[in-house]
Amino acid sequence: MTTLFSADDTRQIERLIRISKERPLLPDTFVPWDIPEQETHILLPEKLVSLAGLPIYETLSIAQKRLLARREVTQALYAYCWSEGLFCLFMTRYILHRMPNDLERRFLLHEIAEECRHQEMFATTIQKLGCQPVPVTKFQQLAADLTVRLFPPDFAFMSCLAVEMMADRYGDHLRHEAGAFPVLQKVSQLHNIEEARHILFTKALLKRYTERAGFWRSTWYSIVVLVNMRFFQSTYVRTEIYRDLGLKNPARVRRQAFRHYQSRFAHECLDSIRELIEGFNGFNFLTRPLWRWVMKMEV
Repeated sequence: MTTLFSADDTRQIERLIRISKERPLLPDTFVPWDIPEQETHILLPEKLVSLAGLPIYETLSIAQKRLLARREVTQALYAYCWSEGLFCLFMTRYILHRMPNDLERRFLLHEIAEECRHQEMFATTIQKLGCQPVPVTKFQQLAADLTVRLFPPDFAFMSCLAVEMMADRYGDHLRHEAGAFPVLQKVSQLHNIEEARHILFTKALLKRYTERAGFWRSTWYSIVVLVNMRFFQSTYVRTEIYRDLGLKNPARVRRQAFRHYQSRFAHECLDSIRELIEGFNGFNFLTRPLWRWVMKMEV
């Protein structure tokens, strides 16, 4: 069996495969689905609520604030469920013609199985929350479909890595929030544990591309990550949510909330993304202005 991984990375990936086989985490037993939601349970930390910190947030009733948190955590779960389905499609195509004993194929088969369980887990959580998410737009569907089908492997894996790292950080906030709904905490914990393995593998795989990437390739990688972060922000903050809250001029509220949310999101959820981009020298005179303008990140 030939491999493009270093000896150390090969040993690590073999260890990750063994962990997936010997210590699988099953949502049916890991998540306490029978625990009922209480009014005192936190559904989303305020630091991640789009309107928190804006004057309009203080005008909301307690019920409206809780509904906003419920809708936005549901939206995040839906976005992860949708994106993991897309990546499963890419991974299946990627390993299709590889030999059965190929190291990448062996790991990615486990990752596909785990990502499928995650999708079911997120869907069950959404049902538990009793909330219907706002679906992605036709444009988002088209863009995602083209990305999965047409992107070269390094761009697709870089997209996946960025989303996994961002989701991991987002889940950390929920997992460590005192008083959070236990179902959401355990869902975040399970996702965090298994995504950590996926992140390690993807970083090892991308070394073959990033270690020899020149200025233009690093620039493109940075832009790919940037577009993915902006893309996913647009799935979280939706006009329909503010309309359902009964707010006047929900489109204007959405514009205000999105600008505000971008700054908070950059501060709370993008620290690992910054490290990723710095690792392949992706911040330069072309990309720094884009990150400052699009993502409100200080670079």
